[in-house]
Amino acid sequence: MLNIKVICVGKSKEKYWDAAYAEYLKRLRGYCNPEVIEVKEAKLPANASAADERNVIETEGREILSRIAAGDYVVALDIRGRELSSEELAKKISDISFNNSRISFIIGGSLGLSDEVKKRADLRFSFGRITLPHQLARVVLLEQIYRAFKINAGEAYHK
Repeated sequence: MLNIKVICVGKSKEKYWDAAYAEYLKRLRGYCNPEVIEVKEAKLPANASAADERNVIETEGREILSRIAAGDYVVALDIRGRELSSEELAKKISDISFNNSRISFIIGGSLGLSDEVKKRADLRFSFGRITLPHQLARVVLLEQIYRAFKINAGEAYHK
């Protein structure tokens, strides 16, 4: 069974997000082994400089990279990444599963992803040019992964 890991920066702070995550994780368990890993958000000082921001991005990037196994196929959410339809994402997940048993999806912190994380990514994926709160992006990602499995199984949820 495919192992799906969602690595994200920051912890959920609201119960309604936790309920949404739990629901999609429960649904996904019928298709894969899902896991959400939250890495600590680095502290950004007040009146932060560009160097402070780079330091935060790099610190969070090291934490993210430490949670990725050597053989993982890595999909990084990046606003400058490739936009995929639900059907294209389903095909991509199906194609990956022929050669790999692990996919790690990455959601960076509020300042984005480090260059090292972007370089490690096998695919940079975007929900479009909109900006989403990270908790909502996590729900949307989990829902789209679930939708992809339903599409691949030929089940009715998709429509």
